[in-house]
Amino acid sequence: MFRIVDATKQKPGAPPDHTKIQLIIKDLPRPNGIAFSPDEKILYIADSGKHVWLKYPVNADGTVGAGTLFGSGPGGVWILSPEGKHLGTVKIPEVVSNVAWGDADGKTLYITASTGLYRIKLNAAGVRN
Repeated sequence: MFRIVDATKQKPGAPPDHTKIQLIIKDLPRPNGIAFSPDEKILYIADSGKHVWLKYPVNADGTVGAGTLFGSGPGGVWILSPEGKHLGTVKIPEVVSNVAWGDADGKTLYITASTGLYRIKLNAAGVRN
């Protein structure tokens, strides 16, 4: 996983400064899915190869600390508590690739999978970037 140092100082829409690309995580064989905690102090990364979710503390300078296991298991969209407890699974009839919250109220979960796109209306709003 890479980051661009001082990316927030770039003008919106400007191409990235390739001289500021920094490797921050190198031990994930198939990273697929990335999210931050609402306070942006924890970075969560799913690894498709290992069927695990890892969490990394985000340092003040934008680098990350050592990763720890957050959750594991294949099949569907897993709902995990901030502590990593498995709360439930949204079952999808094919392999899930990514998710995103959408619609004006933020209460629709969009799920991309091997060959399809799924939409689920929920009672709670998700965090959107």
